[in-house]
Amino acid sequence: MKIAIVSDAIYPYNKGGKEKRIYEISTRLAKRGHEVTIYCMKWWEGPDIRIEEGVQLKAVSPYYPLYAGERRSIKEALLFSLHCLKLVKEDFDIIDADHMPHFVLFSTKLVALLKRKKLHVIWNEVWGTSYWVTYMGPSGVLAGLIEKITSMLPDKFTAVSEHTAGELTTKLKVPLHKIAVVPNGISVADLEGIVPATTRSDVIFVGRLLSNKNVDVLIESIALLKTKYPKIRCVIVGRGPERNNLIKLAQKHDLLENIEFIEHIADHNQLYALMKSSRVFAFPSTREGFGIVVLEANGCGLPVITTDYHQNAARYLIKEGLNGKAISLSKENLANAIDVYMEMNPDPTRYTSFLQPYDWDNLAQRLEDIYTTESLSKAVSKEEPVRLEAYVEALEMGTHEEVLVSASKSARKE
Repeated sequence: MKIAIVSDAIYPYNKGGKEKRIYEISTRLAKRGHEVTIYCMKWWEGPDIRIEEGVQLKAVSPYYPLYAGERRSIKEALLFSLHCLKLVKEDFDIIDADHMPHFVLFSTKLVALLKRKKLHVIWNEVWGTSYWVTYMGPSGVLAGLIEKITSMLPDKFTAVSEHTAGELTTKLKVPLHKIAVVPNGISVADLEGIVPATTRSDVIFVGRLLSNKNVDVLIESIALLKTKYPKIRCVIVGRGPERNNLIKLAQKHDLLENIEFIEHIADHNQLYALMKSSRVFAFPSTREGFGIVVLEANGCGLPVITTDYHQNAARYLIKEGLNGKAISLSKENLANAIDVYMEMNPDPTRYTSFLQPYDWDNLAQRLEDIYTTESLSKAVSKEEPVRLEAYVEALEMGTHEEVLVSASKSARKE
């Protein structure tokens, strides 16, 4: 089968969650005998076409910066999408596009129609108009409309979580029968072979330093815990617009000897080694389309503390009492949850059985089944629509939480 995957950014040139997912699944599909081509921007020097680990990378456009300041570049989104019209000259059986940037769905839909193919789309998260306005200001109303219109174009959706699938139905009114859930994953075997780093810590956070990650709450919780554990050590790995503010907050609480900020770790194995040398993974985010780092932390033997906020899909990965805890966001709640795990020693194999359904080999098989099944409903288990309906109901009941969390963050700033 000839599979065309469309994504402006690719791994390892850009190391984000969607890029890692495409890399892990595409390389496995190639090993299964499929001809896989990723159509992307040109992230490398030399010829426009190259082969990496059995997957053909084909640059359909020059490289354009993904960001203009702190926000995604509209110019990049438009130009890459226009270049994707070139796919009409390509030969493929399946076309599967990442939904970001949304403009790309207009061009890939036209290509799919002209080629008489169904358009598959990987949908990572739903923003909705209210969040678009928060992100972009008044122009977010138009962005929300574009998100809505582009959600009408795909024939088949692969949602990365049941949370995303639920929001596709509630916010964008996508029919359930068009949606299959194939989550992000990890390589359990690869994680098991990594040796812990010699540098030890008690708490670790890994992620973009954005306001919705609530790393400020983590720092304040460490300040509370320092009275009981004077030598408590926290490592914060990541870069982002909140970095300088967070360093100033740590300094304000006299925590510079307790908290280490690491801006970037290029080698994933080094990052996993650092995680394996800690005790608990703190992830107080209130907005995640999936939260792959939760699985990675569990794969390193760490329990995970995250929030129970309704826009945080990572909470669905937590099985209370098994692999972590979901809390109502506050520095006191986070400090109390960390305290519970302070006496627990990491065990790299503690969560192996829980993680097996999220192994990339199994997930690649599920996506292959979707590609090779005429009717999408046949590729989804009979129980899955019922579970999605339950998520839809939960989402409809929990919409008021966004106002509460926003008010809480405003109160902390005051």
